[in-house]
Amino acid sequence: MRPGTKQYVVARPLYSEESFSEEHEKVYRHLMLSIQIPKKSTKTAALSLLPVIGWMKIYRINEWLLSDIVSGVSTGLVAVLQGLAYCLLASLPPWYGLFTAFFPVVTYFFLGTSRHISVGPFPVLCLMIGSIVTRLVPDEGSPANITGFENLTRDEQRVLVASSVTFTVGVMQLAMGILQVGFVVMYLSDTLVSGFTTAAAIHILVSQLKFVLGLTVPGISGPLAIIYTLEIIFNKITSSNVCDVVISLVIMVVVFIVKELNDRFKSKLPVPIPVEVIMTVIACGVSYAFDFKTRYGIDVVGHIPKGYEPPVAPNLPILQETAVEAFPMAIVGFAVAFSVAKVYSIKHDYTIDGNQELIAFGVSNIFGASFRSFVASTALSRSAVQESTGGKTQVAGLLSALIVMIVTLAIGFLLDPLPKSVLGAVVIINLKGMIMQAREIPYLWKRDKPDCAVWCVTCLASILLGLDLGLAVGLGVELICVVLRVQFPRCSVLANIKGTDIYKDRKDYVHIYEPEGVKIFRIPSPIFFANMDFFRNKLIELGFIPLRVLRKRNKALRKIKKLLKKGDLQWTSVSSYSVAVESNVEDLDQPTDFNDLPACIDWDAELPANIIIPRIEIHSLVLDFAAVSFLDISAVNGLKTLLKELIRVEVEVYIVACDPYVLEKLHHCCFFDDEVHPSMFFLTLHDAVLHILEKHPAHAEKEHNYEKVKKTSRLDLSFSSSLFI
Repeated sequence: MRPGTKQYVVARPLYSEESFSEEHEKVYRHLMLSIQIPKKSTKTAALSLLPVIGWMKIYRINEWLLSDIVSGVSTGLVAVLQGLAYCLLASLPPWYGLFTAFFPVVTYFFLGTSRHISVGPFPVLCLMIGSIVTRLVPDEGSPANITGFENLTRDEQRVLVASSVTFTVGVMQLAMGILQVGFVVMYLSDTLVSGFTTAAAIHILVSQLKFVLGLTVPGISGPLAIIYTLEIIFNKITSSNVCDVVISLVIMVVVFIVKELNDRFKSKLPVPIPVEVIMTVIACGVSYAFDFKTRYGIDVVGHIPKGYEPPVAPNLPILQETAVEAFPMAIVGFAVAFSVAKVYSIKHDYTIDGNQELIAFGVSNIFGASFRSFVASTALSRSAVQESTGGKTQVAGLLSALIVMIVTLAIGFLLDPLPKSVLGAVVIINLKGMIMQAREIPYLWKRDKPDCAVWCVTCLASILLGLDLGLAVGLGVELICVVLRVQFPRCSVLANIKGTDIYKDRKDYVHIYEPEGVKIFRIPSPIFFANMDFFRNKLIELGFIPLRVLRKRNKALRKIKKLLKKGDLQWTSVSSYSVAVESNVEDLDQPTDFNDLPACIDWDAELPANIIIPRIEIHSLVLDFAAVSFLDISAVNGLKTLLKELIRVEVEVYIVACDPYVLEKLHHCCFFDDEVHPSMFFLTLHDAVLHILEKHPAHAEKEHNYEKVKKTSRLDLSFSSSLFI
């Protein structure tokens, strides 16, 4: 090695799995079931179900309270505005968004494990709710034939649909939390979520155009709904309300500029400028002063009832009608909230529990649905406000709910003249972050094309087919990509880096050493029923098909035996043999039987009667199992068959770096027999190669000569001239 480089020297015996097990005693672990109830089980259960107890015990009043108050007030103002705006996405009267910004927040305060996310309406879920609402209660035409719709206005029917769907989502989330299946969110990759939310942003943008342009556009749901909606908007665009368009443009320009200033100078600003709230107040005042509703005919929020409505039970027929659509909402709502919560938990060094988060959101949605709120999750911008303004705990969230309650109970009437175009403009300008995710496409294309395909397919399917079907399509494509990656991995033939015990792909390095007659094959994935044939084909690419060679050898052996029996072939060696051969037809796939011959045949030597057998260039095959994490029964059976075929054509097979649990499974599945022995398993790749070189020293020193007879059976085959025809 080069002078000055770090190096180490290890002197140890050469180990196979058997020899290592004999020399080193192994600890056998058994699953112990304890029936003793821990002394603090009740306390632990209480802390688990009510995380508020844990962080309230360490709450620093002097350090945290003021920060939480400032954060709570700021977040509350944003929550009021977003509650009104996002409610339009759900096709519900605006004030029901205030309910969603209040009831789930109170419940999450006690049950949630994140201290920084702001619970409330999330635009993607609002849009998914809106598609269900408009499907069952369309803008034009009669509603669906559902028991419980009698004597209700259209808005009351829609609220009943939204609350019933929210109840279903809550029950699903609670059930998943109780069953400890929070891991399901892991199947939604960042790429899939990015493509899905980008498509949702496009849907939200289109849905808000009718408010920004002041048009009357019926709600459309189902596949290609976005195309039909755009068609209606373009047909009516000449009827746009100029006042709504001007107000929306002014709001969007001002909010965009101030938000950019907030991002640029966030290190210098104590709190971000609440530009949405400021512009909403200004627009509300101007609209009231100049009577925009009467003078220009714009659509305003209108009367906001004071107080809260009595609880309502979910409608069973609606639950049955919307259960399938509620499931993706439950998954998406939890996935988004958990992702945001995880970011802040890492930043502020505390832990969150995915299953407890499911329980918290499940109970929050069930409780909120009883008071006519719709599905709650977290909005990225609102959570960013709560964290960036100094929020330390969910006390800030509780104070934000208090601000929402004050607006609902006391000062909601001040928002009566607020133009809906203002809310639409605020929603659109807040889509910037989600729409800009499209910039990931070039990066993904250069780095990982399958991930890029997942992003594009998910986004396009969600745009054209709807968010629920789009999510299902995206998840299907993602799983297909995973299966294809595992089913068709990049196998490689390894070689030794000279002077080391390191083995790398022989195509990647120049100074390598490959022992004569030895092939080292790396398998970089689990082996199961779907990729067993793929690995077999990859091994065949090394130069021969073992089963075909075996069959040809058995056919040749039969022919030689027949010639010997007829006397047309003489077997000669140092001593003459008097051969008496009985006719015994064998299965061509069985091991070659030399019992009726005086010695073994060297298949690499010249054979009589123009018999031609494919020559095998290797004598040893090493399979690197370091990356094989599991094998199923199909793989075990297929591997055993393949090894037997190789062994029967005199190719020694060695398996190295096998996971102990894989090796244990092979023992349990009766993998070993008279042909396949445990001695073929070696601890490391270098151990196996050294063993092979020790066993075949001639192949390590000189080229193999196919014309030379093996030393162990120096026999010649002579045949009569009658065979030369």
